Amino acid sequence: MLNLAQGEFLSYLQSWQLAYHGDYRTAIPRLTALGDNAHDTSVRFRSNVTLVNMLEIAHRYEDAYTRMQLVLDMLPRIVDHRARSQALGVASDLYVAAGQSDLALDFANRLIAEADDPHSVCKGMSHRLDAYFKGGKQAQFISSFDGAVAACEAAKEPIYANSSRIERARIHLAAGQPRDAVELLLAHRDQALATGYGELTTEYDAVLARGYADEGNLADARRYAMDAVQEGFADQITKGLNDAWQVLYQVAKQQGDVNAALTYYEKFAVADKGYLNDVSARALAFQMVNQQVREKKAQIAALDQQNAVLKLKQQVGRQHMLVMWLGIALLGVLAGSIALYAIRTKRSQLKFQKLARRDGLTEIHNRPYFIECAEAELAYCRRSMRDASVIAIDLDHFKAINDEHGHAAGDDALKRAVAACGRHLRSVDIFGRLGGEEFGILLPDCVPERAADVAEKMRGEVEAIHGSQGGLGFPVTASFGVTAARWSGYELVQMLAHADSALYRAKREGRNRVAMQAESAARADSVPDGMADRRKAVS
Repeated sequence: MLNLAQGEFLSYLQSWQLAYHGDYRTAIPRLTALGDNAHDTSVRFRSNVTLVNMLEIAHRYEDAYTRMQLVLDMLPRIVDHRARSQALGVASDLYVAAGQSDLALDFANRLIAEADDPHSVCKGMSHRLDAYFKGGKQAQFISSFDGAVAACEAAKEPIYANSSRIERARIHLAAGQPRDAVELLLAHRDQALATGYGELTTEYDAVLARGYADEGNLADARRYAMDAVQEGFADQITKGLNDAWQVLYQVAKQQGDVNAALTYYEKFAVADKGYLNDVSARALAFQMVNQQVREKKAQIAALDQQNAVLKLKQQVGRQHMLVMWLGIALLGVLAGSIALYAIRTKRSQLKFQKLARRDGLTEIHNRPYFIECAEAELAYCRRSMRDASVIAIDLDHFKAINDEHGHAAGDDALKRAVAACGRHLRSVDIFGRLGGEEFGILLPDCVPERAADVAEKMRGEVEAIHGSQGGLGFPVTASFGVTAARWSGYELVQMLAHADSALYRAKREGRNRVAMQAESAARADSVPDGMADRRKAVS
């Protein structure tokens, strides 16, 4: 006859078995009941940790992060090393998926510090590599890679070892070393396939296919990309499946198979959108739960303060003067709590205000905020008699790019062009998207000659996108128009009009070039056809 603790532990094992075989519909309610109501602390803790995994697999991210917070609150009271290792590993994996690389790294390091068996050492070192990779800490990743893989091989953990090899191969590809990536993955492919873990093998073969594609070996690229598609689950959202469809699309396009290319591109677009939506959903769920936890803690702290004051007030009883001072103290505490809440509310408002000021695609200033910032800066330049220049930018033949390659390719071109231009700007320069493929830049303390030089560097870098490693499959160029306050005055409307005038001249002269507004033309204050609408909108 089992006692209560043994019965609860048996129920946990049965629920875990259901989850292992994919019966999440039955497993999640049973684990939830155990996580909330089990009398045994260890069973309650283990149930919540396993439940976090199940909720994440089911894409119930807000529930997963909420349950993870319960696990972390219980963690200081748990002494079972296996249970603690499980929780720290799940926490590191969950937070790195939400884009919280530093937080994930902290949990991975704690797991390594507490590890008392080869499996935990492997898991901790593998999670640390993942946090380095996702956090862009390439040097730390490379220096830790061999040790982490060796630890996982010693622990006979091929899934963790080959997950790390996938990330190492991606670093090789980003560095323009496709042969190194291919050789690394081929050497261990049989071991990866033997795991039977679809998410791993799909990404493994997708990255291998990308390596062959970058080498120009289209046959092997297509072969491994097809293997990746067959190894994955059609209804799952994975990075590997997304990459495989992209390689198949690019191979078919290069081979001139238009129908196949279109089919694969449609599948890639759906997979890519699903993957990006999933990444965004994870990040948003983390932020929402994190905010809820902070607010709850603030409320508890405020209640604790109020309770402490009330208890103190009861203790003084008849001492009227002391009661009066305690009342004043209570008011101070309440006022402080209100002030703290107001500060936090203001911070939240500022955060959302910042989001409202950014262009959703390129993440630079949107049109209204660009105008606001540029006008304020020009006013300061006018008062201090400082130079200022404006650059107008327009991508050439952008409508043709959208029509021939699709809006996803057009969006990618816009983002790459903005990134290319941004690399030549200072922290004081103001960069904004004025609409569609049109952009404007205000450069304070910048003479027109230097502005033209900056524009020429931007033009060259935009043109180089097509031929760069991992670049676009079609050419992208841009035309630039430059003017300066010394010619156009300090009114943003006038400066944009003159910059656009120069830009249109660059277009007429053949595009993909930089044109400067002549001083005489600027002083004549001529506004070409089509500028009236922009002037009205800016003003």
